[in-house]
Amino acid sequence: MIDLYYHFGPNPTKIVLFLEEAGLPYKLVPVDTFKGDQFTPEFTRLNPNNKVPVIVDDGIVVFDSSAILIHLGEKSGQFYPVGTAEERAELRSWLMFAATGLGPYCGQAVHFRHFAPEPKDYAVNRYMFEARRHYAILDDRLSEREWIVNGQYSIVDMAVWGWTRNIDFILGADARQEYPSLMAFVDRISERPAAKVAASLRDSGVFKQSYDQEAHDHMYRHGGTQ
Repeated sequence: MIDLYYHFGPNPTKIVLFLEEAGLPYKLVPVDTFKGDQFTPEFTRLNPNNKVPVIVDDGIVVFDSSAILIHLGEKSGQFYPVGTAEERAELRSWLMFAATGLGPYCGQAVHFRHFAPEPKDYAVNRYMFEARRHYAILDDRLSEREWIVNGQYSIVDMAVWGWTRNIDFILGADARQEYPSLMAFVDRISERPAAKVAASLRDSGVFKQSYDQEAHDHMYRHGGTQ
């Protein structure tokens, strides 16, 4: 049994997508980041970086969503193509593209666009530009193929889906029209039964829903005000 410590954000959502697709048994362990659960001593022992998701798989602790996807792909032999050296390199390259570029830039775009205090024009422009640039690369990539790597649905697609399905919140209401191939890809995944389960995490009733000053202070502890 895999214990998944989660909230309803993009990174935990992609792990639920994998677990549902692979049919692996798991137990959800909620961590309400709006209430500061990620800073408890118990959770800090699992992840000193105080972020979800984390899994505990038969005593093995794995944190960071990309590390978890690799672990689960290797464990299950699913959605983790390990063919030629060229194919393995392609998968790793695009997974790191999502892990070190798409995710961080989109996360910062959300923070500065929606939650940072003024003045913030430079930061908003910086991170919105980078988020758009990464989305454009993916849109171009998907204009000629159904899946991102090796012609197969894989952990790379799941990682990108996690940071793309709410693109309107990241970039604005017109964003879907800017990236038609990427949005068709997102829709293909979102229609899968596993994705519907993953997307329902927010509506589970388990977590605090209101983003108030308490939530802001737990999410952004550097001392800034809303």
